[in-house]
Amino acid sequence: MRIGELSARTDTSRRLLRYYEEQGLIRVARCGNGYRDYDERLVDQVIHIRGLLEAGVPTRLIKQILPCLDQPRDIHFADATPEIIDSLQRQCDRLSDRIDLLTHNRDAMSAYIGELRGCARTVS
Repeated sequence: MRIGELSARTDTSRRLLRYYEEQGLIRVARCGNGYRDYDERLVDQVIHIRGLLEAGVPTRLIKQILPCLDQPRDIHFADATPEIIDSLQRQCDRLSDRIDLLTHNRDAMSAYIGELRGCARTVS
């Protein structure tokens, strides 16, 4: 697929898609005419990358964990230093904290919406 289609399907700007390629987060084939040819599997991968970036995970760590998102997994441990493992663990802990906060906020919002619906029925 062309960059415009991937951009539309992932709600990601073309500029960001090129940046992901520069950073080695996505691999893009080239056609004979030099145009980029984006594989279908990149749709899910770009969505995963965006989610990790929105959660505050830096691109250098995203590059490390991307193989864990693929099936079958293609994980290489050659550069798994204690520092990288500690950094990944801190990011994992931050994600867990963020999930807890988002879950709490979602539940509070759902309760509030329920109360508003109850009030709306009473007023009618």
